Amino acid sequence: MAWAKHGKFNTWVGTGAPWVWLSAGAVSISLVMVFGLLALIAVKGMSYFWPHDVVEMDYREAGAVTQLIGEIHGSEEVSAERLRSAGMTLPSHEHMVTRYLLKMGNRDLGGGDFRSIIEPEVAARRYPEALVAVERREWGNLYGYLRAVKENGVVVAEGEAAWDELQRRLERVQDLVAQIRRIEKGEIGGINYKLERLRLDERGLELKGRLDAAARADLESERAIQQQRYEGLQQQSSDLYQQLRRDTYTVEVADGQQRDFPLAKVVQIYRPNAMSVLDKTQYYFAKLWEFVSDEPREANTEGGIFPAIFGTVMMVIIMSVFVTPFGVVAAVYLREYARQGPLTRLIRIAVNNLAGVPSIVYGVFGLGFFVYFLGGNLDQLFYPEALPSPTFGTPGILWASLTLAILTLPVVIVATEEGLARVPRSVREGSLALGATKAETLWRVVLPMASPALMTGLILAVARAAGEVAPLMLVGVVKLAPSLPLDGDAPFLHLDRKFMHLGFHIFDVGFQSPNVEAARPLVYATAFLLVVVILVLNLAAVAIRNRLREKYRTLES
Repeated sequence: MAWAKHGKFNTWVGTGAPWVWLSAGAVSISLVMVFGLLALIAVKGMSYFWPHDVVEMDYREAGAVTQLIGEIHGSEEVSAERLRSAGMTLPSHEHMVTRYLLKMGNRDLGGGDFRSIIEPEVAARRYPEALVAVERREWGNLYGYLRAVKENGVVVAEGEAAWDELQRRLERVQDLVAQIRRIEKGEIGGINYKLERLRLDERGLELKGRLDAAARADLESERAIQQQRYEGLQQQSSDLYQQLRRDTYTVEVADGQQRDFPLAKVVQIYRPNAMSVLDKTQYYFAKLWEFVSDEPREANTEGGIFPAIFGTVMMVIIMSVFVTPFGVVAAVYLREYARQGPLTRLIRIAVNNLAGVPSIVYGVFGLGFFVYFLGGNLDQLFYPEALPSPTFGTPGILWASLTLAILTLPVVIVATEEGLARVPRSVREGSLALGATKAETLWRVVLPMASPALMTGLILAVARAAGEVAPLMLVGVVKLAPSLPLDGDAPFLHLDRKFMHLGFHIFDVGFQSPNVEAARPLVYATAFLLVVVILVLNLAAVAIRNRLREKYRTLES
């Protein structure tokens, strides 16, 4: 009987079924871990935008009761013995104590955003509907009670009437801020760009010996026109700033003091304790839209990350434009034209080994070859009027894209070669028999049939390039880029400009932020958004690959 069971077990093992189940189990566990990690990042990041209630509590410390106002951002259970060793006095019956992280805001008044408090020392806890939370352009959030609204120092509304008056004046202030932003960043920025181009044109004519009196007069005339426009816009901006300074609001903060704050620095003001679930949901989606469409502020710990999204997508697109033709040409030569021998095998080994080189090595190569050598020579040849200020001899989005194109080139070469190898020999011979040349066969028959494999390589290249950070720190990415690489100024696509990147934004906010606790939820949110951006780019490439596969399926059969 034992022999029979043993024989059945050996037969079952011989069928390979255990290894199939083992592989399926490993894949399932991996998927659960991946989706669990994504769910954790999504929950940690997306909950950041929900308007939390503001608590007012009486807190005992140093024998006195202090009033605290803020948002509870987290809690944990800590050992009472550990707190006693740190000098805290706790009842002897306490073994585990709940410790809260309270976001108090009011950084310009107290110097810090967060404070740790422990549950046994909380004497009372209240959630008054009159408490307001103010999101500001500087100094973080402000919490307290709205007491009055003033115009040029004179009270125009106080008490409950101050809330409606503040909302009405806030709409006016936000409209003024939008006008100032349009004038300073749009119109004045365009004028500054044109004035710089005029300076470079004048210097270029001077270097070529063509700066005669007529050319100088034309340049001065155009410069005078732009200067006149600049002075007019500067006056408009000054008038708008003057209007911004008139409105202030008075808030009673946690210590009972009443302080005046400028309304011009307010992004929005709300009463979270008085908001319904519908109101909070509307606020949540408005903050999500601000996150993906606005520019960062407060050292990247507030506002949105649109420039980083734009820079990431733009860099990946430019990288794809470069890596695809080079990868395809290299693969076609190795598979279709090169004589198969020791040299070709050595080249393939080198290509495969390049895929394992650390990314920072590519960054150093890009900095030395693309930026200093190639960019420096381009400046000498085509932009001498701008020297010694570099044009392409400095890190920028072009060099970052080329560096990542070299980094991902081995993936595209290998995937395209595999696709070319799968094209049946009979298809090639049939094309040649019908009178097509080898080049025509390759261009019209072989490459279209291998295009799904090419797209697979491009998908893998995009997935790796979009998440790289180390090489980009050397060849173009910066903490904050005031101008996008694509705008309305000729030549519209500025490949020499530096740019922002989601991966570097995560590194900067998570490790270089002056306020780590405030930035932590933003790190999760940005990481989740980076995954979403990579997923969207990959899904677009997968859709194109599937269409190509269906189109050429009949030829393969």
